[in-house]
Amino acid sequence: MLERIAPAVGVGFLNRLWFRVPAVPEQTRRPRGELPTPTPFEVGGIRGQSYGAGPAIYLVHGWGGWGLQLAAHIQPLVDSGFRVITYDAPSHGDSAPGREGKGASTLLELADALKVVVAARGPAYGVVAHSLGAPATALALRDGLDVERVVFIATATDFTETLDQMQAFLGFGPRIRAGFLRRFEARFGPMDSFRMDSVIPSIASRRPLPPLLLVHDRSDPETSYQGSVDVLAHWPGARLETSEGLGHRRVLRDPDLVKKAVVFLAERAPADRRSG
Repeated sequence: MLERIAPAVGVGFLNRLWFRVPAVPEQTRRPRGELPTPTPFEVGGIRGQSYGAGPAIYLVHGWGGWGLQLAAHIQPLVDSGFRVITYDAPSHGDSAPGREGKGASTLLELADALKVVVAARGPAYGVVAHSLGAPATALALRDGLDVERVVFIATATDFTETLDQMQAFLGFGPRIRAGFLRRFEARFGPMDSFRMDSVIPSIASRRPLPPLLLVHDRSDPETSYQGSVDVLAHWPGARLETSEGLGHRRVLRDPDLVKKAVVFLAERAPADRRSG
């Protein structure tokens, strides 16, 4: 109806929906199993925890996620001699609202949050990033973040696909879509400029690409497995580990995949990790 009689209203509704962060109950955000004793911290309204000692590995959640969503990686990384830093991005989990206000955020804000936390908690030896956290990490790398090794799990790679999914679900037409894209571009630039195959060359033009491990379930209903295949083609030396039937979130808890991520991160870690 809005497509026909009030497309501008539809554009406003879609814009609010696009940047809205889904609320996750506190009970859902509780980690499964025992974890090492954390050291809580807060920087600029971003709340997180640090575990262990050694070179720092940062766990970066995706849209609507939370830091301890990647908790299955914490104990194995600590046992391997790493310090693990996890946090909730602005308007996510226990952190305060960011620039967009309560319950809203942007990909750029997720990238900035990683840079802020690294600046406060120390240099990043590695990053493990899930879903939208992967392109957020890529943007931070493009902007100068220095990381030795990177793991992307179920990475999001093309946001026009997300827009396609929303259009199919909500039923809006070309007028609302075009109006939303004009509004998006006026603020952030073309949506295609955030595609991973656009960001990767920008990183490579500024610094050598760090070693990358990609992890993706072939049946992931939220982020396309083909996206990780495409990243593999654009990121020299990258590796891809796949699974079947784990979907978008259980892939974070699979013991075999967690082990592969930890082994990858430890391959060329500093000899004396206790000094981190």
